[in-house]
Amino acid sequence: MTVSLLIFLPLLAALALVFIKNESAKYVALFFAVAELALSAYFITQYHPDASVQFAVDQAWIPQFGIYFSAGLDGINIIPVLLCTLMVPIIILTTFKHEYNTNSNIFYALILFMQSGMLVVFTALDAFLFYVGWEAALIPIYFISALWGGENRIKVTLKFFIYTFAGSLFMLAAIIYLYTQNPGKTFDIHELYGLLLTPKAQGWIFWAFFLAFAIKMPIFPFHTWQPDTYTESPSAGTMMLSGIMLKMGIFGVIRWLIPMAPQGFNEYYPYAITLSVVGIVYASIIAFRQKDGKRLVAYSSIAHVGLIAAAIFAWNVNGVQGAMIQMLNHAINVVGLFFVWDIISRKLNTRDLGQLGGIAKNSPWFAVSFLIITLGTVALPLTNGFIGEFLLLNGVYYYNIRLAVVAGTTIILGGVYMLRMYKSVMQGPTNDLTITFTDITGSERLVMVIICALIIVIGIYPQPILHLSEASVTNLIDLVNKKTGPIGAVSAIPAH
Repeated sequence: MTVSLLIFLPLLAALALVFIKNESAKYVALFFAVAELALSAYFITQYHPDASVQFAVDQAWIPQFGIYFSAGLDGINIIPVLLCTLMVPIIILTTFKHEYNTNSNIFYALILFMQSGMLVVFTALDAFLFYVGWEAALIPIYFISALWGGENRIKVTLKFFIYTFAGSLFMLAAIIYLYTQNPGKTFDIHELYGLLLTPKAQGWIFWAFFLAFAIKMPIFPFHTWQPDTYTESPSAGTMMLSGIMLKMGIFGVIRWLIPMAPQGFNEYYPYAITLSVVGIVYASIIAFRQKDGKRLVAYSSIAHVGLIAAAIFAWNVNGVQGAMIQMLNHAINVVGLFFVWDIISRKLNTRDLGQLGGIAKNSPWFAVSFLIITLGTVALPLTNGFIGEFLLLNGVYYYNIRLAVVAGTTIILGGVYMLRMYKSVMQGPTNDLTITFTDITGSERLVMVIICALIIVIGIYPQPILHLSEASVTNLIDLVNKKTGPIGAVSAIPAH
């Protein structure tokens, strides 16, 4: 059994949904998404957490150009694969109380098609296949946002498409250059890792990949598309973007950028870390000024992703391990927060913090769920966010103490604006609008229970997830450090 099953099952499901024209489309989509999760759970239970590639497929695709359908699972991609297969059924379940009028089957087909593209990105061991998946995942989210988004959806979605497509062209140029420099004339990742390129060539390859990945995450100052796109996209689209798609950029830095251009990374990583830390502070300050709850969460996401990026570029075991688990944690928390605002806006037709208050009085299930998600986001000990942010800050600390202090503001500032948001929405007196708010039921309650359970369980016992990636992370860091020497002030430290 190979990962090709993981890649093609949601694609086949998307094709099947095209022919389902009634209300049953969402149930069919959920069935296939749960089946995909069960399949990934099987792979994870059979996975041996060493540095090897497992469940691999390697078939000639366009052999005259050295292009192969080559994919597999290892410790670098197994957590992104887990989060992708875990979050899609949750996101589909969040839509059950929405009415998409006509073509709801196309809406769900696009979600599953997008999942297939993202799984190609996460599992690809061929650079050309990686690029195909990268672009394929962009197409469905464009239509999801453009067809079911808000009032300004066309303008905003076009900006998002131009940003991400332009960044991808730089990456494509770098991939083609690497192919021309490979004596084997293939796009195989391991052959590309072994290329002996000049420092100058590695420098421009670093920036070409960096632009593509920095736009996708996004990192300051390439973030300007994100708040508008997150705000105008339908809630499920926003969750797909924030919960899963931005992880493609984080994953790309670890899997492709740094190992492909280690000397370029060694020269330019201080600039990348600085931009990441600047983004943390900038996004946190802007978040304070937001009156729209969905937009506040969007800026909060930029701050949290900035910390992940800074820890990756610090390039030690704790920092990269923190990035691996925080990709999953951020997905859980940000999907939970956007679902909170989806419920509020659907019930009250507003996201304005100034118009809300007192909701907790009539909705204990919603109040407790919202609180747990908020506490996970601000990294309270024994929630999932704590172990991730602890490792991230530890990684940055061992690179530069001053930058770690500045990066740590994401916890302080995040705690302030997130708790203030919760207070504005849930506490205080009710008003003529919020008195009508009813507690969550049915699929809403199920989603909240799942998300809150994940926040608590991972917070209490994160070791099984960390163990999945530890051997591969250590091996990859050693591979790069052999070419560059230890990055930063001290060498990588062991994770426990």
